[in-house]
Amino acid sequence: MTTKNPKTEICDAIHARRRFLITSHAKPDGDSIGSQLAMAYALELLGKEVRVVNADPAPEHYMEFPGVPRIEITRELIERPWPASEEALIVMESSDLKRTGVAGLEGRFTINIDHPQGNTSFGALNWIDESAAACGEMVFDLIEALGVPLTIEIATHVYLAILTDTGSFHYSNLTPKTFDICRRTTEAGVNPAAMARRVFDQNSFGKLKLIGALLAEMDLLDGGHLAAMYLNDDILNATGTTYNDTEGLINLPLTAREIRAVVFFKVGADGDVHISMRSKYDVDVRAIAARHGGGGHKNAAGFKVRGPLSDVRDGILKDVTDAIALGAQLKP
Repeated sequence: MTTKNPKTEICDAIHARRRFLITSHAKPDGDSIGSQLAMAYALELLGKEVRVVNADPAPEHYMEFPGVPRIEITRELIERPWPASEEALIVMESSDLKRTGVAGLEGRFTINIDHPQGNTSFGALNWIDESAAACGEMVFDLIEALGVPLTIEIATHVYLAILTDTGSFHYSNLTPKTFDICRRTTEAGVNPAAMARRVFDQNSFGKLKLIGALLAEMDLLDGGHLAAMYLNDDILNATGTTYNDTEGLINLPLTAREIRAVVFFKVGADGDVHISMRSKYDVDVRAIAARHGGGGHKNAAGFKVRGPLSDVRDGILKDVTDAIALGAQLKP
């Protein structure tokens, strides 16, 4: 008996159902937003009913992208699910249901689509492809398998997903397939230069102040190879910004030639410490995140721990310093 591959099984499940709920991880980024909305537009072209639900709003500079204002923001779904034969939940780029930040998702036929390591395979159908540069790559493949045409709306969100989750084509997860998909999206009408401006050139004055504040307090460690940045509510209040304004800022120190890794500590009002890590060359931060229940790519990963910051900071920085030493064995 031949076993169907996950993509084929997902296509079959989509064709068999009428209603879809799409979500992704809390504090969504470009890949989660792009993947969700590309999928939503494709399903609607198939005549399906679609809701997109997230725990947190998209960063402000994404609000002008098609479909972003339609995303429902809620921390809990209180209505009863439709029968599993009619409805499916599609979860993009989330290692488990808890990471979505939305309560009440249980009880639905769940399709789990993800690309980093650490996914718990919590769905009825699970498609995990660690070779994908972005979840948007997998969504592109799925949309193509469904026979849906690549409209400008779908192409825009696929390109957004790839552009942001590859660090503007900086990370080591790039493959020829990545650029072929981008070629297809540009043929569908996406303007790469305009997309780059919409994503990277939309800072507010408050965000510029935030950048200055973060860089002024940044620590340089390990002989200048490691940068540590710190964020709390006091800094946000002083600059008139929100956590959404921090997207992409972790990449700034990596533009310095000497810096090989960055750790960004974000202290929440609840005492939790959200830790993002970025690296270049052969410095593997994904393994560190995995040890703490997080996930990501070799050069981009994150996790959350209970505070206070003073209790966790030194151990995490030691882990990253060790990863830099291991990565130094290979020349860039």
